[in-house]
Amino acid sequence: MAVVETAKRFLASFDRPARILVAVSGGSDSKGLLLALKEAIEATKPTEFSLAACTVDHALRPESAEEARGVASFCESLGVPHLTTRWDGPKPGTGIQAAARAARYALLAGAAQRFEASSIVTGHTLDDQRETILMRARRREGPGAAGMAAATLYDRRIWVFRPFLAVERSAIRAFLEARNVGWFDDPSNANPRFERVRARASLASSPATGGGVWDARSRARSSAVAAALLARHVRVHAGLVAQIPPAMADQGRDIDWQRALLTLATVLGGRAHLPAAGTVERLVNALEQGTPGRLTAGRVVFDRRSTGLYLYREARGIEDLTLQAGQTAVWDGRFLIRNDGDGPLMVTVEGGRGPQQQRLIAAGLPPGVAGRASLSAPRIVRDDVKSVAPVTIEPRIGLYDTFLPGFDRIMADRIAGLFGRQPYLPPPVHGLLTEMEW
Repeated sequence: MAVVETAKRFLASFDRPARILVAVSGGSDSKGLLLALKEAIEATKPTEFSLAACTVDHALRPESAEEARGVASFCESLGVPHLTTRWDGPKPGTGIQAAARAARYALLAGAAQRFEASSIVTGHTLDDQRETILMRARRREGPGAAGMAAATLYDRRIWVFRPFLAVERSAIRAFLEARNVGWFDDPSNANPRFERVRARASLASSPATGGGVWDARSRARSSAVAAALLARHVRVHAGLVAQIPPAMADQGRDIDWQRALLTLATVLGGRAHLPAAGTVERLVNALEQGTPGRLTAGRVVFDRRSTGLYLYREARGIEDLTLQAGQTAVWDGRFLIRNDGDGPLMVTVEGGRGPQQQRLIAAGLPPGVAGRASLSAPRIVRDDVKSVAPVTIEPRIGLYDTFLPGFDRIMADRIAGLFGRQPYLPPPVHGLLTEMEW
C-alpha cells in the first residue's frame, strides 16, 4: 500500500540504528503514521529501528483524557511504549491554537529525551499542507512564505519529521479501514472560529483556492543563494549592526537578496517572523530611492549612508530583565543570557557612550552608526558591584532557534556564523536538500 511504501522510503533515508518518537493524538493521521511505520520496520529493518509514542493531552476538552487512554491501549496492542503528557496550567483566552502548538512541541521534546529518541515524527498530511499554503497566502506574508517543511529542527536540539506530507488523508484512512482500526475526530477540527478550519472549508468547496504547488527544493535553492549573498556582502558586528556595501543597498527587488536582507533585519530586531508583505514593499521602495537617511521597520533602523547600508535595533521599547542566580532567559528577543553568578542581576541597555560604542567605532563603523546602535546594546548591572561571576551572552536567532525548517538550514547556518554562533544540529537523515523525496 502507498502509505506503507511512503513509510519505507522515509526509513531508508535515516541514519541507523534509531529510535523514533511518534506523536499520536488518536486522529486518523497520527494513528496511520504509527501503524505504517511499525509495518515498514517489521518488513525491512526490524533490528535497526524502534518506535515509541507520545500523546499530548491539551486538557481543553473533558474527553481528552479518555482519548489519551485509548491511544495508550492502541500502542500497547502494537507493542510500542507509550507516554501521555498533559498541558497543565491556565490556558490563554486568545491565540489558543498557537499556545497549544508551543506547549505540544515542548512536551514532545521532553518525551523524546525520556525515551532517548533521536527524532520526532508527526502525522501532517498533504491536506494540512494545502491548508497551510492557503492561510499564508491570505495573510500576505513576506518573501519566501512557504508551506510546512518535511523536516524541522525544534529548539536547536531535536529534529521533527513529517513523513506523510505528500500523502492525502483519504489514503491514510483507507489504510486504517483496511486493518479495522478506528480513530477519534477532534471537534475543534470543525469549529469555524479557527483559521485552519476555515481554510479547510474553502478548499473543500473550491480546491483551486489553494493556489500553486509548494516545492521545497525551490525554497532550499533560494535559501542557498541567499546564504551565498550574505557571505559575500554582509558583516555583523557584535550581534548589533549589519554592514552592507553601497552596491547592494538598493537591490531589494532581487527576491533572494530581499530574503537575505529581511532575515538579517528580523534577527537584529529580535523577531520570530519576517515582516509582512506591506512592510516589505514600503522598505524596498524607500531603499530603491538611493538617498541617505533612516527608515524604521520591524524594530530595526535601516540607516542609508554613502558608505553603505547599516541595520541595527531601534532604541525604544526595550525592557529590563532581572535574572536570579543560575537563571537563563531571552532579553529583547535578541540575546540569550545566563546568570552564572550567585546573586541576581539586571540586563538593561548600554545607553551610548559605553564600551560597546567604542568597540563598534574601532571595528570601522561610522561614529553615528556606532552611537545609535550601542543605545540598544545589553548592559549587565549587579547589586554587588564587586561581583565578577561570569555572565554568558549569546545572540538569539528568533527566526530559527525554535523552529528551523529543513529547507532553510543553509541560510540558518550562514546567519548563525555571521552572529558568532555554531552551526545548527544536522538532521539524522541523508540529503536534506531533497527532503521531499522521502
